Amino acid sequence: MADVTVKPITRLLIANRGEIARRIIRTAHEMGIGTVAVYADGDATAPFVRDSDMAIALGGSTSLETYLDIDKVIDACRRSGADAVHPGYGFLSENATFAEAVVAAGMRWVGPTPEAINKMGDKLSAKKLMQEAGVPTLAALQFADGEDIAAMAREIGYPVLVKASAGGGGRGMRVVEAEEDLTDAVDGARREAKAAFGDDRLFLERWLTSSRHVEIQILGDNHGNLVHLFERECSIQRRHQKIIEEAPSPAVDEELRERMGEAALIAARSIGYSSAGTVEFLLDGNEFWFLEVNTRLQVEHPVTEEITGLDLVREQIRIAEGEALGYTQADLSFDGHAIEARIYAEDPNNNFLPSPGKLVAWEPADTSLARFDSGVESGSEIAIEFDPMMAKVIVKAPTRREAASRLARVLEGTRIQGVTNNRDFLVATLRSPEFIEGDTTTDFIERVAPSRVRVVSLDELDEALIAIVIHSQAHRRVEARVLPTIASGWRNSRMPPEITRFRSSQVTNGGDGGKGGKDADVDIVVAYRALRDGTFEVHVDEREHAVAVYTVDENGVDVEIDRRRTNLAVTADGDVWFVHGPRGDVTVRELPRFPVRGAGDFQGGLVAPMPGNVLATHVNEGDTVEQGQLLLILEAMKMEHRITAPITGTVTKLLVAEGDQVANGEMLIVLEELPATEGGD
Repeated sequence: MADVTVKPITRLLIANRGEIARRIIRTAHEMGIGTVAVYADGDATAPFVRDSDMAIALGGSTSLETYLDIDKVIDACRRSGADAVHPGYGFLSENATFAEAVVAAGMRWVGPTPEAINKMGDKLSAKKLMQEAGVPTLAALQFADGEDIAAMAREIGYPVLVKASAGGGGRGMRVVEAEEDLTDAVDGARREAKAAFGDDRLFLERWLTSSRHVEIQILGDNHGNLVHLFERECSIQRRHQKIIEEAPSPAVDEELRERMGEAALIAARSIGYSSAGTVEFLLDGNEFWFLEVNTRLQVEHPVTEEITGLDLVREQIRIAEGEALGYTQADLSFDGHAIEARIYAEDPNNNFLPSPGKLVAWEPADTSLARFDSGVESGSEIAIEFDPMMAKVIVKAPTRREAASRLARVLEGTRIQGVTNNRDFLVATLRSPEFIEGDTTTDFIERVAPSRVRVVSLDELDEALIAIVIHSQAHRRVEARVLPTIASGWRNSRMPPEITRFRSSQVTNGGDGGKGGKDADVDIVVAYRALRDGTFEVHVDEREHAVAVYTVDENGVDVEIDRRRTNLAVTADGDVWFVHGPRGDVTVRELPRFPVRGAGDFQGGLVAPMPGNVLATHVNEGDTVEQGQLLLILEAMKMEHRITAPITGTVTKLLVAEGDQVANGEMLIVLEELPATEGGD
């Protein structure tokens, strides 16, 4: 047991960004501790910078230039007068060299000791340590340049997982089903790990196609006390990154919980663990295997907080100050069920590719029903340099079914406009029968295939378009310089209706709430006329509606459409309109009244699906390529994205080179389809 003196922290520097920085700042302020933020150029106006008492620019735009630069962060600590550093998660949170530098500079490190981080930082060495401690593990082999990786993969057996030795969060991971895909997977994982963690070491691990990802939250002080705070299940993942987490797990009973908890404590004791950490396992039936120890706070820590009543950031700070836990394992219990959903700026219908851009509107639903840990606000820019997570939404309820229903409803009620996001996919997942039944294995998304887009009924689309034209004409009336006192829409004779044209790309149905199909780029005509009694007659294409307007303000409209009254929030961003109603968002584009010269679609070109950097090109002009062949690799938001040929054809133009920065929609390659060859007898 260490000789520990309690020394309060007075000024805490958060070496992170976004929602986790805001979350740490909140608890620090509640404890009476001053806070310091550090930020990259693109984060200068971010909410976490304003929330802190002091902020210091790191100078640079990428992770490597800012949040991963140890010298810059330590210099910011000195300049700010901070006496402690909290690393959050990701970036330098599991970097022992950084922890040592913090301690060497005379500050407290809010986390486990550098020695513990070192022992768990190399995930393969951690596995060996766990094997010695008697904790079950999966087969794994580390490799270096020049070694026969294919032979190692055959020894483990396919499918195998290529995995980064450092870091986490799904970065630097690839599942490989066959040997011919191994080299590309290793190259991609190495580049991604280097960009995310500054460390490109990799290893191979046995991959279980269908299992559960269950982790145990641990907490230890510097007086030798160690407890676990029960389990979380984090099985619903895409790209090996969690998107829905819950506590407790629907698959864990008391007997299994006790065994997994004890295994986690054995793992923690074997490295002399202190502070908050997580021991991750794969669970299949009643059998489990050690994956890794995350020597930091987890993204999903709020679900544990909700069921136990503990503030894990507060506990971390108390431990760093030298306080003892003050409770034992027997004192701990949990109550109810908590579920967390991560909202990402990404397109589920396009393989969950990130979709950076401006968040035009962010308005959380009733916060009495849910906890919102967010890093954004209306007007925030979701940049390509960093992870696209915008917020986490957490609910607690007496039962799991109630928690799932409440979270789905809260997500639907949250206004998220301006960037494509995964909100509707999360709702579909939470409401799927398989999720409700607790059938949540790591292959959930592929096996269950929840709808990746929300089907919008024609009634809902009509409501949105009516809200737009009512809001728009009222706004024009307010700004009118001629006869401003005349009521909106008033005429002294019967005039032709006002006509506005829109374009919608959302999935719609026939108005019956069924599955429907995709109406790609459908043009819609809305004609409306004010009647003498103050109501409106509106035609959406051939569908006629009677509309009564109760209120119109800058935020939206309160209207009655065909005797159904509803409130709809309306926002415009240029010619794009966003309408939020009880079931979610509808987005349409208002078409110009007159044709735009030069408008038209370019045929035969491949465009960038998001802003990013060109990591590599794999073809040259004049090359003949097969359908599915790799053409180039883009990097955005710390992830790699492969651009492949949609047809068999010839590369007539290669418009980018390695190292180029490209914008969303920018032309990359022009392909000319090869003519079909005639068969013969």
